[in-house]
This record gives sequence, C-alpha cells and structure tokens, in this order.
Amino acid sequence: MDQDSGDTPPPNAGKTAACWARARARLRQEVGDVEYRNWLRQMTLSGVDGETVLVSLPTRFLRDWVRDHYGDRLRLACQVEMPGIRQVALRVQTPGARAAVEEEVEEPAQLAENVTTAAAVSAPSAVATAAPAAAADALLRNDWLVPLDQRFTFDTFVVGKPNEFAHACARRVAEGVAQSGFNPLFLYGGVGLGKTHLMHSIAWALREQASGLTVAYMSAEKFMYRFIAALRSHNTMEFKTQLRSVHVLMVDDLQFLIGKDNTQEEFFHTFNALIDAGKQIIISADKAPNDLSGIEDRLRTRLSGGIVADLHATTYELRLSILQAKANHAGVEVPARVQELLARKIASNVRDLEGALNRLVAHAKLFGRPITLDTVPEVLSDILRAHDKRLSIDDIQRKVAEHYNIRLTEMASARRSRAVARPRQVAMYLAKQLTSRSLPEIGRRFGNRDHTTVLHAVNKITELMGEDPSFAEDVTLLRKMLET
Repeated sequence: MDQDSGDTPPPNAGKTAACWARARARLRQEVGDVEYRNWLRQMTLSGVDGETVLVSLPTRFLRDWVRDHYGDRLRLACQVEMPGIRQVALRVQTPGARAAVEEEVEEPAQLAENVTTAAAVSAPSAVATAAPAAAADALLRNDWLVPLDQRFTFDTFVVGKPNEFAHACARRVAEGVAQSGFNPLFLYGGVGLGKTHLMHSIAWALREQASGLTVAYMSAEKFMYRFIAALRSHNTMEFKTQLRSVHVLMVDDLQFLIGKDNTQEEFFHTFNALIDAGKQIIISADKAPNDLSGIEDRLRTRLSGGIVADLHATTYELRLSILQAKANHAGVEVPARVQELLARKIASNVRDLEGALNRLVAHAKLFGRPITLDTVPEVLSDILRAHDKRLSIDDIQRKVAEHYNIRLTEMASARRSRAVARPRQVAMYLAKQLTSRSLPEIGRRFGNRDHTTVLHAVNKITELMGEDPSFAEDVTLLRKMLET
C-alpha cells in the first residue's frame, strides 16, 4: 500500500503511543545515538490531528533545527509506523505541557544506551541571534566562567618590540567588537609572555565601554569539562544556547583540546555559529594554528582566517621595563642594579621574573632589610639555580664585552687603551674566580697571553675594587649575573 496516498486512516488513540515510540526508535537508528540525544530526544508527541502528527519541542530554536535538518526523516518514520499520515507539525510546547503518553512509553532497550562522550553536530548560525537574553544572563552567573583578574588591564601591560603587534591587535578589537575585521583574533606565544594578560585586558575594556555586552571568558579546559557534563546530563541544548548567546567568546589555552576530538567538534560548531552571526572570538594558545598538531584541519583553517598575532620571547629591555613598572608599586626600594641583574638572569618568562621580584619585596618587608645585590642569591637561590648553567671563558668574555660596550674580538686583541684593557682585565679576573681553568689556559683564551699577564690582571682588579666602591659594585654585578 502506498504510504503517501492518504487512503489509510491514522491509527486510533490506543495505538498512537506505541506507533510514536517505534517511529522514534527508527529515527534514532538512522541518525545515530549522538545526533538523536543532542537534537531529537526532547521531542514530545502532542497527538494526531487527522493526517498530521503534532510534535512539540521545548524551544523555538530546537523546533526550527529539527524542522530544517530532520523534518523529512521524521515524517517518513511516522508514515512507516502510522499509515495515512501525510505530515508532521512541529511546535513549541508550553511549560509543563509534556504529554502523559510520552512519559509512559520506553524506548527499545537496544537503542537506549547511555552516551557520555561523543561529537555533537553543528548548530545553525541563527542560534546566536535567536537565543534569549536570559541565557546570556545565566551564562554570566555560571560558575564555569573564569573570573577576570583586576591586575590584567591595558594600563598595566608593558609594551615592547616582542609584543607590540599583539598589543595593537588587542586594542583594536577592544575598540570595536566584530567591526575591526580581526575576527577571530588568535594570540600565541610561550608561557608567561602576556597572552592571558591581553585577553583579560580586552574583556575589561569591553565591559567598561558597553555594559550590555555579554563577554564570556573561559579556559579550554573548562569548555571541555562543561561539554562533557552537558552530554552526561543530556543537557547539551542549554550548553549550546548559552555559548551561542554571547557577544564575545574568549577561550584561553586552546592547546588543551589537542587530541580531544569530541570537544574539538563542539568547539568548531560553536565557533562557526558565532562567526556567522558576527560575534567576536578571541583565542590564545602556545603555538600558531598551523603548528598545533592534533587539531583538526578544518578548525585550524578557521582559526587562521582572522588575525594571528604572536608574542615573542622577551628582550632584556622589555624585562627591565616590566621590572621598573612593578618596582614603582612595590612599596620598597628596588635598586636599579638588582633590577638589571634580574632582567639579565631570568629570561625564561615574565611570570618567573615577577615572582622573583615579589619574593624579594616580601622578604624586605617581613624582615625589614633593604634589597641589595647580596640578598638576591640568598632569597632567590632556587629560582636562580633553575637558570644556572656551566660557565665558560667564552660566556664571561661575551658578557663583559656586552656590559662595557666593546667588541668581543677586543678580548684577544693587542690593544692596550684603557677602554679595552680594563674590561679585558675584568674578564680575566672573573675567569679566574668563576672557572677552574689554570692561569696559562685563561691566558691562551685572551690572545695567547702569558700567565703572568693574567695574574697581573687579577691582582689589579682586586686592588681597584678595594679602592673604588663604584667599580667594585660594577664587577660584583657582573659576577652575580654570571654565577647566579
């Protein structure tokens, strides 16, 4: 019998529930457990009106999504189980109006397995505009968002050559959300170089200039945990609706999603929905999109579609500027020599640098002692040890030449002018103090000089340090930079 002919009357009320249960089971087999649970599980049979099956869904968005993506399949499934049905009418159910007949019908056991981790299908771009304002309010109150750090603003961000491009891009986005053309904005760089600082700065700036703007900042780890929780509680729609209702989505440390295919899938569709709706996305990671192995190609391509800005390793000048800015608000005096020592010795990242300064300041306040070059190795022994390295005569020559602004080749030259001879003597003195090399060995590294020349240099520098405190402090600074 032709199912679409309409010659067979629809089933009577007694058979409606069973027919609907079989239609749902058939649809679940066709689309799979994941899609079914994410989009179709909340369908409710409201009844049959002539040749039309009446189906309710809890939200307008979900109704539209099912209609656009599963309408034909749903109609065919109903026609197979209910001969005579010609169409399915989808509507938004009123609160608490779930049909009693639905509660009494259990789905076939073989199709009712719990799915806790799986990839979700994409959501339409309309969700970003159709989501109610209440969802955005709920998102801001939700405990899964990372609170913003009040210390991380544009005013406290120290700009230098390694980060000036990323800073300029962040400023541009903060001035005009989604109108800057920098969408998405992808910030990348090593640990402690300022990515999180810039993201917090953008969020603070946006909240100050537009009180009605919904800015959601979270870590990639939080994104994954909440997505898994939504899957387990069969509440993915709330998760999707909340995220797609924001004006600005900021996700920190995206590299955490490497190898987590299911969460990447959901993030990809959230990303597309927001971009298509003209909403701003800001991402940070430790590497550029193309270098993130373990990220799907389609996601990597989308991440590269906006502006990619890197934060390079800090230079000595930038580290010193950061220390100067922090020292101005430390509450105790931090001598310039100490700042220079820290800036030269702790070059890994700004977090270690700030941590070292904070420890020195705390030590000074707790014990009432001034911060000096002598207290640095005492207070920061573990931090400096982590940056320690085996010294060579080449290292000493390089550091001394840099300090006195002479060419490295002058260390082995025959020039005897004071501007060259005195730094050369300092380097010989430090080589004797900081290495186990013999006097003849040191002499050979300084232009094949005799060991007596090295001994004279050691004695001369020792004498000058006793006579001139300023010179002694200079040599001491060099020694601490080399040995700590």
